[in-house]
Amino acid sequence: MAFSRITGLGYYVPENVVTNQDLTQWMETSDEWIQERTGIRERRYFEYGKDTNHSMATAASRQALERAGITPSDVDVIIYATITPDYFFPGSAFLMQRELGMDGKPVIDIRQQCSGFVYALSIADQFIKTGMYKTALVVGSEIQSSWIDKSTQGRSTAVIFGDGAGAAVVQATEDPIHRVLSTHLHADGRYAEELYVRDPGSSRPERAITTEMIENGGINVYMNGNAVFKHAIVRFGEVINEALKANNVTSQDINLLVPHQANIRISEYVRQQMGLTEDQVINNIQRFGNTTAASIPIAMAEAWEQGKIKEGDLICLAAFGSGFTWASALLRW
Repeated sequence: MAFSRITGLGYYVPENVVTNQDLTQWMETSDEWIQERTGIRERRYFEYGKDTNHSMATAASRQALERAGITPSDVDVIIYATITPDYFFPGSAFLMQRELGMDGKPVIDIRQQCSGFVYALSIADQFIKTGMYKTALVVGSEIQSSWIDKSTQGRSTAVIFGDGAGAAVVQATEDPIHRVLSTHLHADGRYAEELYVRDPGSSRPERAITTEMIENGGINVYMNGNAVFKHAIVRFGEVINEALKANNVTSQDINLLVPHQANIRISEYVRQQMGLTEDQVINNIQRFGNTTAASIPIAMAEAWEQGKIKEGDLICLAAFGSGFTWASALLRW
């Protein structure tokens, strides 16, 4: 039976560092206010004319491919998660495919928000298990700084988001030990409007962004912070325990938990509830903010670089985001 294994990780973040102090030029806020509520000290913003969603993804992918010891021609399929594509259509996966010279290879764009990378990893895992493909390139990439509302009115969400991309090479293996052990996916559309951007959309009388959409705030992120927080701390624990139970292990067996970098308070609550030490959880939201679909692969790649992911380690990935959507994956490295 075929299994899948991550064989290479890569990431890219823009050079443009935006500190909490920098945000005070656009909105009424402070470093203390932002750190207290989110844990974030700084984030990265893309540079217009230099970075695009797909160029960041391409850079992260090239690094992952090099570390896996393969070339773009060895990849059978691209699975690309983002909520901020370069074009309304086609998806950014097509543009990255072109950059990598992978003409003719299938690409899949998915939009599962903050759970996007784990969903994409699950899709790759299933493709490989069925024997359809042997090598998948799984990507999460976001440019969010260009559409967030940087005024005082939008500060509750604007201070959170950053830009960046992460990628993983997922390949077939016959090793029954070192592999993706399981993935677990969930969603609940009853809460779709608790965290969303309403406009523009196809089910509107106007084709483009209108003055009314701008004036009524429809093009901005709306987040019911209390609802998101309350659901997140429950779903994170549930989906992590689901993965542990499916593989007959406990939280104490986890060498590293890589949560979606949503809010340091959420990560800390989950860490305490799971009985994990600080060394068992990776957090880089302090430096990169919330990069949505890119946050888990960026954190994984950094952890690997720092020697925090070693052969034989049990790694748990977990995410929660808009939709609501939540997911987990358990890996034996």
